[in-house]
Amino acid sequence: MAVYLAGNLFCPREPEEDAIPNDVFAVQGREDDGTVEAIMLKIVCLTFDDGPSSNTGPILDILQEKDVPATFFVTAQEVNQDYLPELERVVEEGHQVALHSASHRYSEIYADTESFWLDIKALRQAISPYVDVEAIHWLRFPGGSTNTISHKYGGSDIMKRLVAQCGEKGYEWIDWNVSAEDATSSHPDAGQILENIRASAEGRDLCVVLMHDTAKTDATVEALPEIIDWFAAQGYHFCTVEQMYEARDGG
Repeated sequence: MAVYLAGNLFCPREPEEDAIPNDVFAVQGREDDGTVEAIMLKIVCLTFDDGPSSNTGPILDILQEKDVPATFFVTAQEVNQDYLPELERVVEEGHQVALHSASHRYSEIYADTESFWLDIKALRQAISPYVDVEAIHWLRFPGGSTNTISHKYGGSDIMKRLVAQCGEKGYEWIDWNVSAEDATSSHPDAGQILENIRASAEGRDLCVVLMHDTAKTDATVEALPEIIDWFAAQGYHFCTVEQMYEARDGG
């Protein structure tokens, strides 16, 4: 059977409560006799925010062992500086590098829209020695596209304005619909992280999983092999965010 991609996934351009639809990824399978059968695939994108850090290397080791791609939404805070060279390995091993924030300071990046884009410019400059920044067109807003913390600094409509400006500036953005809750004040252990993901993914054919590769998320590293094994056992196919949308658009 030959398989042809025919996905209808989409990235919404307006902030919504759930900015990743629970869509079904469809492909067409053509039998030897010429008949066409629709095949419904389940898709998972593993994403990591706020790195790179001392935990990025171990995460890459696991992804390499499991032969699974992931997307890294990176920052360039002071704590990240020594680990930015890890981005070369991220790209070399077939993963996606995407933008998150240079400073990750909400009071600064969400003061107004100009401040946000200046922060993104600073991030691009910081990572440019290690990756081809001209090839990076994806970003994730700190706190997500519908966060309300930003309203305290830039007004109640700042996220709507930033989302609108993304397209104008040639960027695509993406949130998540499954969370490990690994960067919360509760500091979950590996078992709880796995349970958080399983509960959040229940009933979804498309999962964009939020995790973190910071120095404080050792438990995420510990949980990652079981997370990957669980999604594989449920019949999910792994891809980067960019691969998911390229498939939707026909490559």
